Amino acid sequence: MNNPKIYVAGHQGMVGSAILRTLQAAGQSNIVTRTHAKLDLTDQSAVRVFFAAEKPDQVYLAAAKVGGIHANNTYPAEFIYQNLMMQANVVDAAFRNGVRKLLFMGSSCIYPKLATQPMREDALLTGTLEPTNEPYAIAKIAGIKLCESYNRQYGSDSNDDHGVDYRSVMPTNLYGPADNYHPENSHVIPALIRRFHEAKVGGVPSVAVWGTGTPRREFLYVDDMAAASVHVMNLSKALYDQHTQPMLSHVNVGYGDDVTIRELAISVGETVGYAGAITFDATKADGSPRKWMDSQRLRDLGWTPSVDLREGLKRAYADFLENNTQ
Repeated sequence: MNNPKIYVAGHQGMVGSAILRTLQAAGQSNIVTRTHAKLDLTDQSAVRVFFAAEKPDQVYLAAAKVGGIHANNTYPAEFIYQNLMMQANVVDAAFRNGVRKLLFMGSSCIYPKLATQPMREDALLTGTLEPTNEPYAIAKIAGIKLCESYNRQYGSDSNDDHGVDYRSVMPTNLYGPADNYHPENSHVIPALIRRFHEAKVGGVPSVAVWGTGTPRREFLYVDDMAAASVHVMNLSKALYDQHTQPMLSHVNVGYGDDVTIRELAISVGETVGYAGAITFDATKADGSPRKWMDSQRLRDLGWTPSVDLREGLKRAYADFLENNTQ
């Protein structure tokens, strides 16, 4: 199918907008989107009406309620409820309306807090999750199992004639254009970009970073994530099946290296041009000691990232200056 009708759910978010850019750059013109105001994905009947009317051929499920440690701790009910509902409604409506190909976006937080590093796909469900984002992680795990369950019951290998092929990708920490720079509810890179920028503009002599600075994190530029997603969506079923299992079908998407939060803070400070002191507030939660993805499965499927952290931070700060400052 040269020009399939593609629905990108969550196209205004960071991941969804990057997927939209990637598809358009590849010449895809038959793309369907809906804003949250036009289509509430937690509304089952509305989602069913939308799919019945549009009948897309492919779906990229990038819509999600996301946030950092503070947001996850403050709104656990919203994080589990909204993500579960969006996933269930979209996947089931896709199936009911003949969508054979769907890609679900998960998160590295699906893995146990103390998982062996780097985290392989088979670490899933082998230990206790990080408490600060457990509700979100549970929802994302459910999304993986939702896709796997539809494949097992209605996939081309089953006795059913639907022939669905629903896949899942698990990105590491993402950053880049269209990120959320909210002072309290954002992830670490956008939070640091905003904090260092405001300190630079205001002439603040020092900036305090949450936590001890010792946890290690892996970061991937969002356009790399989008490129990986399109790559995985378009792989032949034979190749995808060769590298996955029916009940262990998700694919990690990581950069391949990680840094300490201290190293990250210094890099962001340099990118922004902040000349003051950087301190660390050890009374704030660190989260998991390390989150580093084993992305060998994705490498074996033929994809590697292209944007390193230094270049990615430059692009992210340029986006912040363009869209988040007066």
